[in-house]
Amino acid sequence: MRKFLSIALLLLAVSSILSMVGISAGGFLPGETIGQWVWYDKMSMPAIVFILSALVCSKGEKLSGLAPIVSWSLVAFATIEAVRGLCQLYGCVSSNHSLYTLTGSFFNPGPYSGYLAMAFPLCMHQWWVGDKWRQIVAGGAMLLVLCVLPAGMSRSAWVAAAISGLWVYGWHAKWGMYLENMWLLHKRRMLIAIAGGLCIFILAGYLLFALKPDSARGRLFMWKMTCHAIAERPLTGHGIGCFTAAYGNAQEAYFAAGDYESWEERVAGSPEYAFNEYLQVAVELGIPLALCLLLLVVLCLYRGVCKGRYGICGAILSLMIFSFSSYPLQLPVFIVTLGGLLLACIFDGNCWQWLGVAVLVGIIGGFRLKNDLQVEQACREWMNARVLYSAGAYQSAEKEYGRLYPLLRKRASFLFEYGHGLHKQQQFSKSNRILKEALQLSCDPMILNVIGKNYQQMGDCLSAEDWFIRSTHRLPGRIYPYYLLAKLYAEPSFRQPDKFEKMKRMVLTKEPKVQSTAIRQMREEVKKIQIVTPFK
Repeated sequence: MRKFLSIALLLLAVSSILSMVGISAGGFLPGETIGQWVWYDKMSMPAIVFILSALVCSKGEKLSGLAPIVSWSLVAFATIEAVRGLCQLYGCVSSNHSLYTLTGSFFNPGPYSGYLAMAFPLCMHQWWVGDKWRQIVAGGAMLLVLCVLPAGMSRSAWVAAAISGLWVYGWHAKWGMYLENMWLLHKRRMLIAIAGGLCIFILAGYLLFALKPDSARGRLFMWKMTCHAIAERPLTGHGIGCFTAAYGNAQEAYFAAGDYESWEERVAGSPEYAFNEYLQVAVELGIPLALCLLLLVVLCLYRGVCKGRYGICGAILSLMIFSFSSYPLQLPVFIVTLGGLLLACIFDGNCWQWLGVAVLVGIIGGFRLKNDLQVEQACREWMNARVLYSAGAYQSAEKEYGRLYPLLRKRASFLFEYGHGLHKQQQFSKSNRILKEALQLSCDPMILNVIGKNYQQMGDCLSAEDWFIRSTHRLPGRIYPYYLLAKLYAEPSFRQPDKFEKMKRMVLTKEPKVQSTAIRQMREEVKKIQIVTPFK
């Protein structure tokens, strides 16, 4: 009885932390994660109580290891997420995104599919090693995941689930010994099989590429620009949180050079993430530190394999594969889950180890709680201020934005709205100061456009021209900066007929990604502008 109670308390402790997955960012902007961090901070306190209670109940005896506790917690949450996804597919529950039917408790199908793919090898491991009832529970969870995963349309998640699942199955089926014997007895057949497998792998890769070709090209282009950003500071990196600024500068320099393909202009965008965690860490921390972190993960994996924790290692492997073409570690739920999986690889049921887990959880949650609560409240007040901003009540909104600025100055969207509101009030110098801060946190060319318009209003047409040209280089597929340049060259104080005609031609002939009313209006307005060249 005492052992059962201690296991239940430990399961409650770990589940309370990992339950971040069910916390949606209701009432906040899409992608805002402060709600999940606050939940972690709050749950860290009861988690400590549960762990300490389990230690008391055990009376010094060995406790359950962290691996089975983490495994069953994630299996349970994956089951809940899969059921929620099925309900969304059948229209019983609404999704968290207007464009997608299936999101689970996430904002879009990508991270949701990645979470299910991470849980899939855990389900398979528990189904393989468990008794009858555990096999039923784990098998049911695995079937639910397999029902929902294809509907997410995440190729990264499909690959992650397939490889990690085969990896777990291979360990349990003793594929290593079988392949070793086959190699010794039938080398020629093995070489033929390997060649066939490579052909199948290449064909599968081509089919996945053909499924969404522009999306795949967009990822490749993002990785290319990210590598350019890494090359600028390969050893020290650009700093934590500086990926978007470094990426924007790299993309701007690349298009400014002029040597690029037409498809690159078409797929280029203003991403918040690199869609490759390895490259993003290298951009922010530098290559040496990124390799050290990767080595740490590999060492934990090696330790987990030596201890026979194939399910936990499979989940880490799945997350590593998914991280190659997505952004899971930009979300708190994946960060905390990865930490739990890594600890589960190396920790046993030692009482001192569980005490160390309690201290670690408490330190992280305790130090963050006060600040996170303040930021969460500031975000809620920001959402109220956005109503004024959207309604055009910029003067009233400015007071709120100015008050919230100290707590939200690290959020690019907040800084852009603040700076744009100041622009609308003709506070051009102050607007530029705020927008230049936003430029360190975002690669959105609209920031460059508004800064240029501020300089134009202040009469500094040369600076305005520089900022508008930067915008055309950062994202050359956008028509708006060419329109702004055309209007600038038509200004009586800065009249330049040749440059105007060039920009006018760009506005009228450039093919946009999506036709819109705004583009038609810009073209009609530019057609009406006539510049008379004076006689010499």
